[in-house]
Amino acid sequence: MIIKGGLSYHKSKKLSTSKVKFICTNCGKSFSKWAGKCLNCGEWNTLREQIEKTEKTTKIGFNRMDFNSARDFPYLLQDIPRLRINRIITGSKEFDRVLGGGLVPGSLVLLAGDPGMGKSTLALQVATFVGQKQPVLYVSGEESLNQIRLRSERLKLKPLLLHLFTETNLDAILTQLRKIKPHLIIIDSVQTIFSENFTGAQGSVSQVSNCANVLLQVAKITNIPVILIGHVTKEGSVAGPMILEHVVDTILFLEGEKYHELRLLRVIKNRFGSTLEVGIFKMETKGLKEVSNPSGLFLKERLANQPGSIIYPLIEGNRPLLVEIQALVNKTVLAYPRRAASGVNLNRLQVLIAVLEKCLNLKLFNMDVYVNIIGGFKVKEPAVDLAVCLAIISSIFNKPLPDSLAAVGEVGLLGDLRTVNQLDRRIEEVKRLGFKTCLIGGANLPKFSGITIKNFKSLKELLHFLNF
Repeated sequence: MIIKGGLSYHKSKKLSTSKVKFICTNCGKSFSKWAGKCLNCGEWNTLREQIEKTEKTTKIGFNRMDFNSARDFPYLLQDIPRLRINRIITGSKEFDRVLGGGLVPGSLVLLAGDPGMGKSTLALQVATFVGQKQPVLYVSGEESLNQIRLRSERLKLKPLLLHLFTETNLDAILTQLRKIKPHLIIIDSVQTIFSENFTGAQGSVSQVSNCANVLLQVAKITNIPVILIGHVTKEGSVAGPMILEHVVDTILFLEGEKYHELRLLRVIKNRFGSTLEVGIFKMETKGLKEVSNPSGLFLKERLANQPGSIIYPLIEGNRPLLVEIQALVNKTVLAYPRRAASGVNLNRLQVLIAVLEKCLNLKLFNMDVYVNIIGGFKVKEPAVDLAVCLAIISSIFNKPLPDSLAAVGEVGLLGDLRTVNQLDRRIEEVKRLGFKTCLIGGANLPKFSGITIKNFKSLKELLHFLNF
């Protein structure tokens, strides 16, 4: 049998012997005996029994008959011809941004995320755009054809060459691949695909890893991009064996808060672009809509002249965003004061409160402190320290900070202020949104026109400037 591009496809024969081995669901390492702890990755209770069949040919194979570029000796680096990659535009600027400019032909992309984040919706929107001019094969192992059509009608999508196929058998999928010869393949989801040529139950380590390897062969030989939709575990990592993450070319993670409409598309691995890009979407009734000005979206409902509120320039990947940080300090009625944080590390908040008590003599031992980042963002960088401290100070004195003020800087244990990375990009975003003043930490004062920049070396110096 011949597949597009000179592919041959053959099935293996049934086998006669088998042996038992134990595979770690976290790292994919196999062992001959069961143990409570994986000796390779150190995780507990991850070894699963699997009966491995042995035969002369146990896998599906693909061979390119006319692979003219193959050589039996290595290339010199300077002799390798420069290849121009014509990326496939998906119709979503944010999705293309994260990929590095579009889908690379022959690439294998894994799209993962929590349930309900919009993975299937995003994949259907991409398939619809590509399917306007080129055939697309959308394979669903979880939903019926009617369910997909209802979603398409709800999103008001009108694809012309989108072929829907509800199947979980890899052999049947490859058969349809030979017939349709699509421009893009989408598998929803990879955990549901199985083949009788491989051992293990559907969704097992053996089935997921082997089926992913076959789809990788298909992508590389036919030059057709393949998007795999994957599940996640309770810990938030990609479900399935760790080897799955090494097989694919790109890993995308769609995340967001369940009760917020904002969705962030992060790239964890990308062989064809940067891993620092972040796509921002807004979940609406018509699907995932791109957010062209996320800073304006987060600040449009901000109340003016309120104590405990300040603007912080956040860096998400390579993109600067302005978010509002709110703090509420109130006298406690409990024996031990409460400290709660949403979007900020709680342990870091405890440290900052201790610094404020020690260096500024603020009495917080009988005060409840609550800190929240509007929009559902989770900030891990230490550059948020100064903004958090200013919001807490403003709430303590019940004195609002200027609405045109933004702050960014790292706070040390001695109350000293330090500069942060990508400061120029942060200040440019503050200036673009019309803010007049930006407070920063460190000794160096960057030069900017159209905005007032104040740098401070310590919290005491900053507090004296604010007249608190």
